[in-house]
Amino acid sequence: MNLLKLKYIPLKVLRLGFGGVCNSQNNLPQFSIQQGLMAKASAGATNSGNRTGVRIVVAGDRGTGKSSLIVTAAAENFPANVAPVLPPTRLPDDFYPDRVPITIIDTSSSLENRSALADELRRADAVVLTYACDQPATLDRLSTFWLPELRRLEVKVPVIVVGCKLDLRDENQQMSLEQVMSPIMQQFREIETCIECSASTHIQIPEVFYYAQKAVLHPTGPLFDQETQTLKPRCVRALKRIFILCDHDRDGALSDAELNDFQVKCFNAPLQPSEISGVKRVVQEKLHEGVNDRGLTLTGFLFLHALFIEKGRLETTWTVLRKFGYNNDIKLREDLIPLSFKRAPDQNMELTTEALEFLKGIFSLFDIDGDGALHPDELVDLFSTAPESPWIEAPYKDAAEKTALGGLSLDGFLSEWALLTLLDPVSSLENLIYIGYAGDPPSAMRVTRKRRLDRKKQQSDRNVFQCFVFGPKEAGKSGLLNAFLGRPFSDSYNPTIDERYAVNVVDQPGGSKKTLVLREIAEDGVRKLLSKRDSLAACDIALFVYDSSDESSWKRATELLVEVASHGENTSYEVPCLIVAAKDDLDPYPMAIHDSTRLTQDMGIEPPIPISAKLGDFNTIFRRIIAAAEHPHLSIPETEAGRSRKQYSRLINRSLMVVSVGAAVAIVGLAAYRVYAARKSASS
Repeated sequence: MNLLKLKYIPLKVLRLGFGGVCNSQNNLPQFSIQQGLMAKASAGATNSGNRTGVRIVVAGDRGTGKSSLIVTAAAENFPANVAPVLPPTRLPDDFYPDRVPITIIDTSSSLENRSALADELRRADAVVLTYACDQPATLDRLSTFWLPELRRLEVKVPVIVVGCKLDLRDENQQMSLEQVMSPIMQQFREIETCIECSASTHIQIPEVFYYAQKAVLHPTGPLFDQETQTLKPRCVRALKRIFILCDHDRDGALSDAELNDFQVKCFNAPLQPSEISGVKRVVQEKLHEGVNDRGLTLTGFLFLHALFIEKGRLETTWTVLRKFGYNNDIKLREDLIPLSFKRAPDQNMELTTEALEFLKGIFSLFDIDGDGALHPDELVDLFSTAPESPWIEAPYKDAAEKTALGGLSLDGFLSEWALLTLLDPVSSLENLIYIGYAGDPPSAMRVTRKRRLDRKKQQSDRNVFQCFVFGPKEAGKSGLLNAFLGRPFSDSYNPTIDERYAVNVVDQPGGSKKTLVLREIAEDGVRKLLSKRDSLAACDIALFVYDSSDESSWKRATELLVEVASHGENTSYEVPCLIVAAKDDLDPYPMAIHDSTRLTQDMGIEPPIPISAKLGDFNTIFRRIIAAAEHPHLSIPETEAGRSRKQYSRLINRSLMVVSVGAAVAIVGLAAYRVYAARKSASS
């Protein structure tokens, strides 16, 4: 943003929105302070982001005019006498158009009050730093003490630099504000606005706190990069989404009618035909491709907002963003998206049929070349209306199967969405809305049935199953995940340090499809995982992989199986378990058949499933995982401790039943005796 915006510009009457863009010389007018800034008629003209107040702290060297500035702004009179430090001063709600009350905090610059000053600065929404125009040393102190002090205290709020006592400046030392402040502003980018004023002559006093409030309600930082003089990427993405939502006929341009609808929605006032023509003329003069025969293009729409911001009209862009649900971080407001979904630990979130159909349509829309896959550039375009792509980092990056050219098939695309919904349903819903989902947010997701209830019903109704993959080092876990994603076998060993996910669609007999999520648990991470009581609640099935040629690998895998099974028994989150004998292309260790038969019979689960990633032989392993997960009452291992506990419980239950029956017989006998005694007494 150039210095012309940051120094004082005479203010003119503004009609909010795009209608004020086409005045002479293409200058964008701003709010009039002198001609109605305090008028109630203009109150509420812009959206203030639901703020209930703004706290402005005034700091600076002693004698720079802090207290006089505050009193004159509040009372509209220059005080004859003013206290050294004023109590908190509140400006009324209707003092400025946004109707957000301002509390002004005066401070002392004395050494003994330095701690209190630091506390006030840390609580500030904006800081006004003062210097005296007739005392050059106080200006130097801004860069040598005050601005470095704000950084030391980690005060990260807008700073308004105010030169007070303008009427006392030496006429022989006249310099423009731009000349004075340019070096300081280059060094301290947190400075939002610079202005000079005089309390005694009432020059530009209301403007000081107007700019401070404006810097809080309509901040520059999230919208504009002052280094490159361009809109920030997240701002561009939000405005692009808004443009698409307003382009009702999807022809890539805002027609006159669509532009007028946009103006009415955001600013509650229509555009006159002459104003629409003026807007397009201004854009076309500066940027030919900003307008075509259908109307204002996306490029022109973005250019207009950059122009508004450059000229100091940030409230226009912020009003647009807030009307479409964005907060100060340029993300959708929390009230538009649930912060959490109410569900038990053993329940998951899944996309509904409505959301899946929407995603299939989006896939077709962005598959520009029609090859049945979304390539990286097409995915970038798809998420260009979201703050960022949700899949650029772990655990989503490389979690789905890709085509030879690095694209995502429809199954891979839907698999990524299934994983995002499973792990972070709030983010999933946010991104659905960002890319254009227009349905009611709750209609996009459903809560699955509790896994405990699934076991009782002996059937799961889920479409997405999560499988925890356990096993010792070098057992073949990663090879299994790679094979699941269609990746070639590799002899090189790369240990998994953090948890890793792989997700894919598994075709079922009969033509149905289920989504399987494999979550690889590093051997060193098992203890940490099981330290949480409900750690297995999200698990539909557990897989234990071992190297079938290595006896020590088998023993460690069985230890892990017992640990997991014991944890399930102790927490009532039992899960079906399967054992996988990996590296079936190698000779098994001598006692392999005996050991595996004995263990699986003792624990009541299936024998190990042999696979070979090297040979590409997976023995329908992924279908078998789904089948076991769909029938969660089967394949649940039973440890010796769990078996003893169940026997003890059955014994106690039998004893209680015998006692209960005996007590019931005794009660019946007593009742019969009482009836007999009563009858005998009556006959006597």
